[in-house]
Amino acid sequence: MFNFIDVALNEHVEVQAVNDDGVRYYPIPGADKYYPSVTSITSYKSADFFKKWRKKIGETEANRITARATQRGTAFHSITEDYIKGVLDLEQYMTNNPLSVRMFQSAKSTLDRIDNIHCLETFLYSHYLGLAGRVDCIAEFDGELAVIDFKTSTKEKKESYIENYFVQETAYAAMFLERSGLEVKKIVTIIATEEGTIQVFEKYNLDDYLQLLKSYIEEFVRGRTYA
Repeated sequence: MFNFIDVALNEHVEVQAVNDDGVRYYPIPGADKYYPSVTSITSYKSADFFKKWRKKIGETEANRITARATQRGTAFHSITEDYIKGVLDLEQYMTNNPLSVRMFQSAKSTLDRIDNIHCLETFLYSHYLGLAGRVDCIAEFDGELAVIDFKTSTKEKKESYIENYFVQETAYAAMFLERSGLEVKKIVTIIATEEGTIQVFEKYNLDDYLQLLKSYIEEFVRGRTYA
């Protein structure tokens, strides 16, 4: 069983995101404003790459691959969340999501390195960054407080291809610090692959990724301004 830590997050609420021209925005509690999701910011940087990819393989095949990856990732997140909460019933996932179940089973020993859960699928935001989002998990990983992101992939990913993951996780670390006053030690990316392997990336240089995040935000703002 996982231990949960009750953390005061200042205005801890649940909100519903809205979409505007492909960008997800969250209403901010107690303020007449909306902040873009950190995922929209990090996705914006790679938008041209995916546009070219869709054109290369065709819309039908691109839609098929995207839908499959989305279903796989959503199911894996749900299974992982149920497991951490102690309410997992794998049988209910086996019929429609057997692949995600197998990927979870491969990841289970890695997930067991998590404890003292501070946040699980929790809404966070930052006035300083002007961003909002829902973090997968903030907890101790191998005894160190971390932002933990659960990812799935067809095959193993090269670290050079997933800078946006680290930037996204650093954004959640900044949001958590602003909301709770607690500073995480590191960011952790756990990637379960269809091949049955598990990749774990741990990063301590959050200041470097915070600077990258600011450049992502500037690029997003420029693009939205002149679009």
